Amino acid sequence: MADPTPLTLLQKVKLALRVTVDAYNEDLTTLIASAKLDLGIGGVVLPETLDEICERAIITYCKIHFLTLTDGEYSRMKASYDEQKAQLATATGYTNWGGVT
Repeated sequence: MADPTPLTLLQKVKLALRVTVDAYNEDLTTLIASAKLDLGIGGVVLPETLDEICERAIITYCKIHFLTLTDGEYSRMKASYDEQKAQLATATGYTNWGGVT
């Protein structure tokens, strides 16, 4: 039996956020793009085909900026995202410092 079609990043984000309608697709697509830009500002060079660690960072970013969180939840999620971004920014294969990837 063939593998099912892999989920798109938008579908993965919607699943993580428990969004079942398409009404938020534009907002979520914008958040995904914002997450990628934010990671780039932090020095992360995303691979063409995103791996699970990059997807997790993007999903965490989307959760922070889409969900209604308490102050404690926001702080915890923001710290998690910041740690994910910092780890990617210092990991071989996710940076381009000095022209070396």
